[in-house]
Amino acid sequence: MARKPAAQYSEFDTYLKRYPKTQDVDVFVHDMNGFLRGKRFPVAEAKKLWESGVEMPRCLLFLDPTGDDLDPGGRSEAMGDPDGTAHPIPGRLAPVPWAQHPTAQVLLQMHDPFITGETNAGKPSKYCPRAALQGTLARLGKLGVTPMVAVELEFYLLDPARDAAGQPQPPKNPQTGQIETSKQPYSMDDLDAYATFIRRAANHAEAQNIPASAAITEYSPGQFEINLKHQPDAVAACDNAVLLKRCVKGTAHELGYIASFMSKPFLQAAGSGMHVHVSLVDKAGKNLFGETGAKGEQMLRHAIGGLQATMAESMAIFGANPNASRRYVPGNNVPMSPEWGYNNRTVAFRIPAGWPKARRIEHRVAGADANPYLAMAAILAGIAHGLEQKLDPGAPAETGDFKRPPDPRIPFKFPAALERLAKAKILPLYIEQECLALYVDARRAELEKFSDVIAPREYDWYL
Repeated sequence: MARKPAAQYSEFDTYLKRYPKTQDVDVFVHDMNGFLRGKRFPVAEAKKLWESGVEMPRCLLFLDPTGDDLDPGGRSEAMGDPDGTAHPIPGRLAPVPWAQHPTAQVLLQMHDPFITGETNAGKPSKYCPRAALQGTLARLGKLGVTPMVAVELEFYLLDPARDAAGQPQPPKNPQTGQIETSKQPYSMDDLDAYATFIRRAANHAEAQNIPASAAITEYSPGQFEINLKHQPDAVAACDNAVLLKRCVKGTAHELGYIASFMSKPFLQAAGSGMHVHVSLVDKAGKNLFGETGAKGEQMLRHAIGGLQATMAESMAIFGANPNASRRYVPGNNVPMSPEWGYNNRTVAFRIPAGWPKARRIEHRVAGADANPYLAMAAILAGIAHGLEQKLDPGAPAETGDFKRPPDPRIPFKFPAALERLAKAKILPLYIEQECLALYVDARRAELEKFSDVIAPREYDWYL
């Protein structure tokens, strides 16, 4: 077993010198559903994590949303429920400002254990979405380009109490004490009303080295968006998205709210999306999409062509559960076809207005509860495919209409999307095939379990 660099050993010691009152250390991996699963160590026992990692069940990567191990494809219980070894990700040790007593946290990555005969021993697990993204980035790097990315996350603040029908409800306005009922996109009044939450979330993010940026109110009561700054490390950008979600939820709980990144908590209100901004830079850091003349335009078009070609295969990743499918409905501010266009929010692949040096693609398809690593891997796989095959996206959409019918070529319903991913031809060329196969098997098992219940409507209609 290779010895880890001394600098990695010292990260924990350096942290304790800055935060000597730390009592516990939360360590966790990010699973396919967006849950953080791990352990809490007393600080006196935590240093060993930086020396040898921590053994945890490998199935933590693919438990269903209720915490059940459905043994997808016989990869857990059928194999003896094996452990993996999770190691701290350098630079991700940070305080937990909302904790009741001094606590630190660190994000982990799952590796295969050091067992005789294991061909992948000590390497990142092929079941790990973070590792899958790392592999996709390596493929894109062979083309001599680096993606510059930024993630935008929409979410709802909710009142902790359900309504009379047992449904979630928007929060009480801190100034009026009344349940929110109106949508006020980009409302400065609402930003003022929720200033304590927004400022505290920003302070907590800063304490955790999460590069949070602008905050806005979105298109439904209690809906917000917080942006992350762009950066040339797509894996780190997804780490930030994962940690921002935890930060938002922790801040909300601290102030008496519930924060939810569920794609569609309200049928008659806007869903929550995860918009990803991508440009490509060369070794000198120059934005290749921003080059004036034919070259930049051509590369941009090829990238969009690849995103169009992979959108159907990727829908089970972008809309990651049955609820996420409800977001893809005409009239809900969600693109319903693989169109692209300039300064046009109704399309899937938007080129925002701005200076040429900032030209980028805004990918507007994924729900906020999509796995960030897999969603990013699918987006970058599409771009790589478009560049390699020199695909053309056709003419940009000059007009837009969120109410147009869905494109029949795209499987917006979750079961159909899963079947399309299972038969994918392009994505497995760029994303670890075993990770994709596990994702399909885990989601199929989850869908079967989800459907194995008699809903109240069935009694209303058929009893």
